[in-house]
Amino acid sequence: MDIKKKYIDIFESCAEQFRKSDTDFVFAKRNEAFEAFKSNGLPSAKTENYRNLNVNDIFSTEFGSIMQTKTNIDLNEYFKCEVENMDADVILLSNGKYYDNNKAVDGKIIICSMKEAQQKHREIFEKYYNRSASTFGDGFVNLSTMLADDGLFVYVPKNTHAEKTLQIINLTHGFGNKNIIKRNLIVLDENSSLSVVVCDHTLNSSSNFVIDTTESFVGNGSKLTHYTLQNEPDKSSLVSSHLAEIGENANVESFVLTLHGGIVRNNLRVRLNGEHSDANLLGLYLIDRQQYVDNYTLIEHLVPNCNSNELYKGILDEQARGSFMGKIIVHEGAQKTAAYQTNRNLCLTGDARMTTKPQLEIYADDVQCSHGATVGQLDEDSLFYLRQRGISTKEAKLMLMFAFANDILMNMHIEPLKERISNMINSRLRGELSECSNCLLNCEGGNCKA
Repeated sequence: MDIKKKYIDIFESCAEQFRKSDTDFVFAKRNEAFEAFKSNGLPSAKTENYRNLNVNDIFSTEFGSIMQTKTNIDLNEYFKCEVENMDADVILLSNGKYYDNNKAVDGKIIICSMKEAQQKHREIFEKYYNRSASTFGDGFVNLSTMLADDGLFVYVPKNTHAEKTLQIINLTHGFGNKNIIKRNLIVLDENSSLSVVVCDHTLNSSSNFVIDTTESFVGNGSKLTHYTLQNEPDKSSLVSSHLAEIGENANVESFVLTLHGGIVRNNLRVRLNGEHSDANLLGLYLIDRQQYVDNYTLIEHLVPNCNSNELYKGILDEQARGSFMGKIIVHEGAQKTAAYQTNRNLCLTGDARMTTKPQLEIYADDVQCSHGATVGQLDEDSLFYLRQRGISTKEAKLMLMFAFANDILMNMHIEPLKERISNMINSRLRGELSECSNCLLNCEGGNCKA
């Protein structure tokens, strides 16, 4: 199958439809991405950042049309996903399309579909849209720019602090193998703050492929806290890209939790553009069977006096495979940079495989930087210590694995979410949480209730 030609043909067949629905600005960005895709295509084994992922594995299944139709069912009745005691505004994306659930949200914040934003909030939209994505040079991001039909737009005005957490639920459902492509844009103006929890849920058992690209712009003096919870079926594939730009005296915290998924690729790029800004990146992946998770992170220190801390941890069981490639670039002139990167992994069987490559590129001389990575097994001395105190081998292993994962949990600030995720991780490690649990909900007879 010529995958590149397939997507070129799809764009050419949809171009007239896009031209009619897009503003001139958006359609021009589509065409720019199309030209880049025609020149470069998708990543391959020769692409350094993708050398551990066989992209062809994603396309071993035929997918349906990228043009998704809006659902006719009332998702408010069909689907509920709530974290007990978490004060949140809940937003749904149904097969990549913004679903207006008619629920009141913080009136100071603009939340709408990308289609609506390009028309009604044109000045803000055109100032930021594709500004970061166009510089990333990734084939999947180019695909999302040229083919995304919808997505979510969030704008937090100057001097506005969101009182509630924004919970974004990416819901995949319906019959057939779906290829869902969407773009999201989150903008925090100066001196504002927002906490976002993104939950990926799949309600069918098909072989779906989701391409999800989010651009985040965090203005001077602002703070974005961004949680991503991934819990997809074994037959699904996901390529998720989050590209964040940080201003002066600003802060971004990113938390990526992967509990399930056939093939999961996470791209996370953070660019510190203003002095005295901070970035904290945390990741945890718990995988088994023949699941594959590939995390790529890039932190760019572009100006002096900025800090970044990165900690990614993984537990791999059975025949699971994982990859971590993290790069920190300290650009020329970015003096007084403090940047730290760590990747730790446990392989519970001889068949589990983990590849890790932390990297530092430093072009300034007055910096404090370090990086490190380990791949190992549970500590036998610790197991022996617990067994000597009457704890069974199974429970002792669970205790050590949970303690290993708890380094990530301790950094979470939303207590109800922290408690729920802690319970999810505990269940996952015990083998009790399957993809049918869909993260934070239970499904019975096709109806999903919190």
